[in-house]
Order: sequence, then structure tokens, then C-alpha cells
Amino acid sequence: MDQFSYLSVLLSIILGLAITQVLKGFRGMLLTRARIRFYWPTFLWSLTLLLFFVQGWWAMFTMRNMTLWTFATFGVVLLQTIIYYMLAAIVFPDFFGSETVDLREHYFGHARWFMGLLIALLMTSLLKSYILDGRLPEPINTGFHLFFFAASLCAALTRREWFHKLQAATAFLGILAYIFVLFQRLK
Repeated sequence: MDQFSYLSVLLSIILGLAITQVLKGFRGMLLTRARIRFYWPTFLWSLTLLLFFVQGWWAMFTMRNMTLWTFATFGVVLLQTIIYYMLAAIVFPDFFGSETVDLREHYFGHARWFMGLLIALLMTSLLKSYILDGRLPEPINTGFHLFFFAASLCAALTRREWFHKLQAATAFLGILAYIFVLFQRLK
């Protein structure tokens, strides 16, 4: 077994848990639909996160050719997957109990943490590229990162609902564009 195959096991487990967390949220919404106050930005963010997670897993395949792994290089990749999981953990509330679940209330109760984690994810992604490749990603990739960073920072600083709705839609379309432009094929 080569180094990456060994290291990717833990990364895959954490990514799998993140995906499971979001899917459990969909399950919770389905099973408790009679007592949910639906809020579409929460649902859209959960779909966006699934795309983030799958794209992250897809992009990790490019690390298969790395022959020199240090704890620091592995640590930054591990940190990225941990942030994925933390985003998944807060996108949906717990659906236990018999009270009404208000997804809008949950969203705004955790929006700053969510946006902060998105910012941390983007910074970690850029740091990962720098540590693994010795440089930032290609300009278009860095541009996508900066766009997501700016939108997340603005959302962390405002509670204006129209902006959060716009950002949820833009992030979904943005991750689709990011995947289409940069990650259609495995490298």
C-alpha cells in the first residue's frame, strides 16, 4: 500500500461522515416534515455542501502521485476534511423531539459560524495548494476561492435576509461553475 492510499482512508472516513450528516438532515426533514418550517436557503446550502464534499474527494485523487508526505502536509488536508464535517454538522438542526423545527431560525442562529467555517475552508484550501505545490492554485481557481471568500465574509457580517438568500443561490451556482470549469476530468 502506498502512502496516499494509507492516508486517504482517514480522509475518506471523515468525508463519508460529512456526507452522511447531510443525508441524515434530508432524512430528518422527510420524517418530520409535518412539524418543519421550511427555509429554502438551508436546503440549498445542504446541496451545495454535498457538491463541495464530492468535489473535494474528486480533487484529492490528484494527490495520489505525491511521494513525500509530512505530518504538516497531511495535517492541512486532514484539516480541510474536518472543516467539511463541521459544516455538515451545523447546516441542519437535530430533528429529535416533538417541537416545531424552524429552519430559518436555525440558519440565522448559526449563520456566522457557518460562514466562518466556509472562510476557514477556503483559506485551508489555498494553504493546502501552497503547501502541496509550493504555490497558489491557478488564477481561475484562486479567483473562485476569493469570490466565495468575499461572499462568505459579507454574509458573516450581515443579517440581511435578502443577502443570505442571494448568497445561497450564488454559492450553489458557483460550485456548479467551479466543478464545470476546473474539475470535469480527473487529472
